[in-house]
Amino acid sequence: ALKLYYFAVRGLAEPIRMMLIDNGVAFEDVTFPRHGDEWPEIKKQFVFGQVPALKEGDMEIPQSGAIIRHLARKLNLAGDTEEEKVFTDFFSEGLRDLHDKYCEMIYGNYNSKDAFLATTYPAEWTKVESLLKKYHNGEKFVLGDKLSYADYVLFEELDIALILSPSALDAFPILKAYHTRFAKREELQAHFAARNYPVNGNGKQ
Repeated sequence: ALKLYYFAVRGLAEPIRMMLIDNGVAFEDVTFPRHGDEWPEIKKQFVFGQVPALKEGDMEIPQSGAIIRHLARKLNLAGDTEEEKVFTDFFSEGLRDLHDKYCEMIYGNYNSKDAFLATTYPAEWTKVESLLKKYHNGEKFVLGDKLSYADYVLFEELDIALILSPSALDAFPILKAYHTRFAKREELQAHFAARNYPVNGNGKQ
């Protein structure tokens, strides 16, 4: 049995949750308040004292990147050739860098939101859209015909961008069309409808 531990927010765990649900993998989604009396005790059970963390039987896997790659390998969602595997990895790492910049703004300097939307997002989305066009001109998945874990990372990042500003992707039609397509995935509809937790731990989005 799989147990995924994280705060009651989307954050770093949401791409993992989506990938499991979309591929029919049963798991227990263990959530708890980011700022609560439970957390100081809960964190003691994890090797780095942080979440997300995945427990699979007796094995504990910390770090969101390690978790999603482990699951992707088991689900054949990590690419087939070495070129595909490398592309998927650095595509996802680039998105993680973008997410870090987003978090710096959300948690550290929310007053810079307008500047972030005007400068950081356009610069970063230009790079991402260019990479997405490598396979089938970005009209299917990150690896073209093949679904990969990078698709869940990309969709989540695009989704939170549109929550931050509905016009955030207006200059990027390929990314915007990708988001629209992926949002219609049948296995994820119930999850999208039921989730009632915020994007971030401070309530800003």
